[in-house]
Amino acid sequence: MLVQLSIRHFAIVQSLDIDFSSGMTAVTGETGAGKSIAIDALGLCLGDRAEATMVRKGASKAEIIATFTLDDLPAARAWLHEQDMDTEECIIRRVISAEGRSKAYINGVPASLQQLRGLGSLLISIHGQHAHQQLLKADNQRRIVDEFASHRPLQDKVRQAYDSLQQSKQDYQALLQNQEQRQARRQLLEYQVQELNEFAIEEDEFARLETEHKRLSHSQSLLEQSQLSFHQLYDADEINALALVQQAVDRLTELQEQDSTLVPIIDLLSEASIQIDEAAVQLRDYVENLEIDPLRMQQVEERFSKAMELARKHQVMPEELYQHHQGLLQEYAQLEQDDDRLGELADKLQGLKQAYLEQAQQLSASRQQAANKLAEEIQQRIRRMNMAQATVQVEVEFDPSASMSRHGLDQIHLLVATNPGQPPEALEKVASGGELSRIGLAIQVITSHQVPTLIFDEVDSGISGPTASVVGQLLRKLGEKAQVLCVTHLPQVAACAHNQMLVTKFSDGNTTETHMQALEQEQRVEELARLLTGDKLTSTALANARELLGQ
Repeated sequence: MLVQLSIRHFAIVQSLDIDFSSGMTAVTGETGAGKSIAIDALGLCLGDRAEATMVRKGASKAEIIATFTLDDLPAARAWLHEQDMDTEECIIRRVISAEGRSKAYINGVPASLQQLRGLGSLLISIHGQHAHQQLLKADNQRRIVDEFASHRPLQDKVRQAYDSLQQSKQDYQALLQNQEQRQARRQLLEYQVQELNEFAIEEDEFARLETEHKRLSHSQSLLEQSQLSFHQLYDADEINALALVQQAVDRLTELQEQDSTLVPIIDLLSEASIQIDEAAVQLRDYVENLEIDPLRMQQVEERFSKAMELARKHQVMPEELYQHHQGLLQEYAQLEQDDDRLGELADKLQGLKQAYLEQAQQLSASRQQAANKLAEEIQQRIRRMNMAQATVQVEVEFDPSASMSRHGLDQIHLLVATNPGQPPEALEKVASGGELSRIGLAIQVITSHQVPTLIFDEVDSGISGPTASVVGQLLRKLGEKAQVLCVTHLPQVAACAHNQMLVTKFSDGNTTETHMQALEQEQRVEELARLLTGDKLTSTALANARELLGQ
């Protein structure tokens, strides 16, 4: 329940603190006094968009704070718990700078507009003075039936089925539109892949080919120079490197007794002798295994040249030819899969259409059941509001051939006959402004059972006389189950309220301010008398006001 609203520097309000009570509270005041300002301010706390023009002239910022109790509100507590916020109370604060920037807080924690709207939908339902005109729109008539039916799980299933169907349709159309391009690409890839398959280069093969090609191309010089090196190191009879080093080691060994500093040198030469001997052995093996193979040279040359040719043809580096081949194979396989997937998606679409149709039928059946009950309740209520002969029907037409939507396949029509003997017709054809207001108010009362606080902003426009009294009694009865705030200009409605607030506006010629105050019993009498006759209070008007309050 809303318990307090504090407003600072908002529109023509400089400072306003309002305490709210349970039951029905009527808000009255002269035209232009700003009766709807509190509702506009409250709307900001519920996620309405802020504008710089909302800040009072000369102020740096506007601030609105709404405080709610959470007694018997498990849904709101659960929401706060999910957001890691305090669940003992609910304080929503909205600050708007003179530049139009806005900040919001829930229990002191910064919040987004989406969060404000999410929480606000669990706390308050606001019905504006033009809400009745929305009844004429088919989408709103469908929404009313759905709210009354409270079958959100069925709605969610239809939406999910629709979204799945649309996604598959998009996938199918995308594949279908690119089918010609895929076929052309596939034909090109088929030739390229076949050519590369025949060549069948292996991973890192080009590097090996390049190495072997160099070796075979220089095999004669490699053989000659290796043989000469082996001869000079080891095999020469006259003189070779190994013999020379060993001779040096022998001489210096004889001299080391005369000079011990020769020992490290002798050790180095001894190691060198060993390494020369090992190198000579390996070089001999190399020479013995080195073959000059013209046939192998031809084979390597041909494969090396073919790899270079294919690399140029495919505009890649030769060492990248293997990876390029693998990429083309994957692309070719994907194109084949896409063609297969096109058929699979066509079959899937049929299944999804059938699933959507089944979910839409279930939703339609629930709507039909709810529509009958809703029509009966609307009829009962408007007959109490001076439409005693009115009949109401809510038609739900299921059309499987209609364009699919996230809301199902129903056409919903609210039909009314205001006079006996007339067939029910669409609202815009038969309902006057006052009748439309009564029908709209009845629907709002019927469908507003999900939130603890209901606000009606001059929803009784077009209503007067005995009907206004019935409307007031209807709102008062609703106020016994929920908190009801009603901005009204009708004394019959205001008199039915448990509480009443008066909105006044003052101006000194330079600035204008709006105030709101709770009225005591005698003040209510005077305000009701003013609503009855105008500013001049007569004894008759005061008596009529007291009679209204007594009733």
